[in-house]
Parts: sequence; C-alpha cells; structure tokens
Amino acid sequence: MSEQELPPWLREQLSRLQQLQQNLQAIMMQKQQVELEIVEIDRALEELRKLEGDTPVYKGAGPLLVKANKDNVLKELEEKKELSNTRLTVLGKQETRVKDNLKEVENKINSMIRQMQAGATSGGMGGPGFGATAGGQGAGTAGGGSGTRPQGQ
Repeated sequence: MSEQELPPWLREQLSRLQQLQQNLQAIMMQKQQVELEIVEIDRALEELRKLEGDTPVYKGAGPLLVKANKDNVLKELEEKKELSNTRLTVLGKQETRVKDNLKEVENKINSMIRQMQAGATSGGMGGPGFGATAGGQGAGTAGGGSGTRPQGQ
C-alpha cells in the first residue's frame, strides 16, 4: 500500500509519529551536549581545586584569556554546573514525555492498521471505526474505539 493509498487519518498519525521521533532525537542530542558540558565543568573544577592559593587563574572572555580570581571562577563554575544539571533534569522529563507520546501514537497506528486489515478481510467498509478528531487528538485511549463492532463481525 503506497502512502497515497493510506487513509487521511492514518497519514495524520504517521506524520505525528515522525514529528515525535524528530523531537525525541533533538532532545537526546541536547541532553548529550549538556552531559558533555557537565563533564567539562567537573574537570575544570577539579583542576581549580588542585591549585595552590596564589596561582594565577585565567578564564576565557571571547577570544581572550583574562586573569581572574580563583574563588570567583570556582563560584561561576559551580553555578554553571547547577544550571546545567537543572537543564539536564528538564530534558530528561521532556524525553520521558515524548517517549510516552511515541508509544501512544504507535499503539494507535497499530490498532488502526489491525482494524483496517480486519475490515478488509471481512468485507467491511475499511477504516477503523473512529476517525481523526479536530486537532488530531484522540479521545484519550490508544485505539480510541468504543468497543462496539460493525455488524457481521
């Protein structure tokens, strides 16, 4: 069955599935970047803590390195790490939410396909017995049907 032969309600759900997969991939990439940033901050903090009290410290300011107070740099890095950890937590929650939505849409698509196949093999009209609603949102349950079957099944 080509994409053109797919019913509109199934094409809509497949499109939603692709969009959720792209969102998940973007979130996972952001999460990986933040994790790498935290590792770098931890390394910098470790090296700063090893330094003796009067050792000069420099920090990046655009393309320049400028002399800085060790305690201030430590404080800035700790704050940056805390912010990164918060961002990591938020991304983790977003990842969980998108994965849950993905499972829901996959289940809905599988249910639609099973109902379509059952309708085709039993000589029914085709279609799952429930169409897409305005805005593409279902009634809340994967599969969405009311539990009634067409006559003759």
